[in-house]
Amino acid sequence: MRRTFSALSVFGVLVALLLVPVTPAHAATARQPILFVHGYDSSGATWDTMVDNFKANGYADVELFPISYSSSQQNSVTAQELVGIVEDIQAQTGWATIDIVTHSMGGLSSRYYLKNLGGTSDVDEWVSLGGPNHGTNTARFCFDKSCKDMRRGSPFLTSLNSGDETPGPIRYGTWKSPCDIVINPDSSVALTGATNTTTACLGHSDLQNNSTVFGQVLAFVQG
Repeated sequence: MRRTFSALSVFGVLVALLLVPVTPAHAATARQPILFVHGYDSSGATWDTMVDNFKANGYADVELFPISYSSSQQNSVTAQELVGIVEDIQAQTGWATIDIVTHSMGGLSSRYYLKNLGGTSDVDEWVSLGGPNHGTNTARFCFDKSCKDMRRGSPFLTSLNSGDETPGPIRYGTWKSPCDIVINPDSSVALTGATNTTTACLGHSDLQNNSTVFGQVLAFVQG
């Protein structure tokens, strides 16, 4: 005998399906994940010391994401890549928001991502270590597209710094060194609306490895 179903019975099945709880594909990690973005002519390996320091303070490998990218391409292109990277981190960890820690030019692509590509809803804390946020005179001596972005008064920086330098509900933090000869002037690092910190006399490549700076960054992202 052919069995028939009334509209009422079909409706009941649909309601039952809707009431079944949905389990997330990934449970959230214990700590909010951190994305590390390196600077010009560098790689994710530049974060080895800082990543080890985070692990020594209870973070797990699955919560720490030092990436590598082509630092010769325009920072706006790298920012587009960050969109997918952040989405992957969210999917892997179960967190809706992450923290971003940057060194040098890595601050520019990540700021573009925040300001122009909707990243402010996906990030809680953002850190810039020696970032050329208002340009550096040393960028006159390199000619990659990304390096030209770092020149003082470049169209990229003029647009990036127009209006609100620290948009969204994110907590922004910058660290500059009075002995950083790569970021010239070192006053370029500070942003209006950010917590701006001056370190001891450190070289540009020491900022992400210094234990005192690490302690300050750790407190900031956990704040």
